[in-house]
Amino acid sequence: MGTPEFAVPSLNALVENGKNVVAVVTAPDKPAGRGLKLQTSPIKDAALLHNIPVLQPANLKSPEFLEELKSFKADLQIVIAFRMLPQAVWAMPPYGTFNLHASLLPQYRGAAPINWAIINGEKETGLTTFLLKQEIDTGDILLQEKEKIEPNDTAGTLYERLMNKGAGLVLKTVELIESENYTLQPQIMTDTIKQAPKIHKETCRIDWNKTSEEVRNFIRGLSPYPAAWTILATKNCKIYKTEVVSSNTTNKIPGEYVTDGKSYLHFFASDGIIAVEELQLEGKKRMEIKEFLRGNKL
Repeated sequence: MGTPEFAVPSLNALVENGKNVVAVVTAPDKPAGRGLKLQTSPIKDAALLHNIPVLQPANLKSPEFLEELKSFKADLQIVIAFRMLPQAVWAMPPYGTFNLHASLLPQYRGAAPINWAIINGEKETGLTTFLLKQEIDTGDILLQEKEKIEPNDTAGTLYERLMNKGAGLVLKTVELIESENYTLQPQIMTDTIKQAPKIHKETCRIDWNKTSEEVRNFIRGLSPYPAAWTILATKNCKIYKTEVVSSNTTNKIPGEYVTDGKSYLHFFASDGIIAVEELQLEGKKRMEIKEFLRGNKL
């Protein structure tokens, strides 16, 4: 059960290692683009390549869907970046349902663990497989694997690594459940648990009153999607890549910027200067700073 590209390597790994995937459940096709053509999910495309039946229920509680799902007689269900399941679905198979989550649970429960780990300046994250129960992301842990966050990682580069590493962890988890010889670890809650709530457009607005390092982490954690933004020359501007270049901000107001019109655009944060390296002004394409300044007078 999944929708985005993140789930595809795991499906491929299961098929390539001889696991009998009897069906794939994904979101209904959605109209997208200018012509509003129906677009299929990446996991549906992968399933069709493997000749696996695809179910696309609009309502996960509908008796028709539950009946059809039951007819596949699955021993185990695997969830990767899907939606919240009703108990009638996750409790159906004899071996239960496990989820692959892109954090070291219980840290970063929620919809956007990769983004928030980078935004918060973490040096390490990872992957967790856990058995589903009613409250989201709270089930007992099967396996975990750590992943270092590099200083120049973005949400995009970290997503890529965790997506591919996740395939190995999913396969290992299936084999562990097959062996029937494993110990479940309950999630231990502490006072320092960080959450990973869904990210909305307003969440992505840059707060230049934060420190330069916090601003840089914020931009990395939202690059390339959904992208951090600010107002530049009265227009919305997405910023994808920056570097902290100085800590001298005497008499400067956070959010103000300076440019030589040719090679640099510097914004002031609360304690330093941020050089913008890649950006996209509303109505324009994404560009490196020199190309941008050649075509735009600030």
